[in-house]
Amino acid sequence: MTTTGSNTRLESWRRVQPWVSLAVRLGLAATFLIAAIPKLTDLQRSREAVAAYDLFPPAIDQLIGVSLPIVELVLALLVLSGLLTRYAAGVLGVMLVAFIAGIISAWARGLMIKCGCFGPGGALGPDEVAEYGLEILRDIGFLALAVFVVIWPCSRFSLDNVLDLNPAPRNARRQLEDQDH
Repeated sequence: MTTTGSNTRLESWRRVQPWVSLAVRLGLAATFLIAAIPKLTDLQRSREAVAAYDLFPPAIDQLIGVSLPIVELVLALLVLSGLLTRYAAGVLGVMLVAFIAGIISAWARGLMIKCGCFGPGGALGPDEVAEYGLEILRDIGFLALAVFVVIWPCSRFSLDNVLDLNPAPRNARRQLEDQDH
């Protein structure tokens, strides 16, 4: 591999990375908007879904059941707008690790529940089957999106760029601005 070939690939990546980051950012935001809205519209079911994991005392289940969709919504809106992008994606990543741990815990303890990630959770019906493996793989995929955004937060159409809050070095921001003109 020559240095010139390496430089060409690096320059190509620098050109497309803001667009790739935009797509990943929008996908991550959409995921958490889709997850938050059903929970916000039925907070009782959200609290029941958290309680089904049997991890916390009832008062903590209630607090998590109410606050989780609000936090998901706020973080999704931050990522969507590109405001404090790296930090919001980092918090979403930590939340995804906690979700994965919760699903693994439920699976290991033999609980038969729906995760409640994108709608009603709680005990499975008699004809339903737990899909813990698929839920874990799905959340690992979402975690990969969050990690990508943490590593490459500079993207097109972000408030971080407008407000000069981007964590990228100045020369990377300048290059992004030059591409806009």
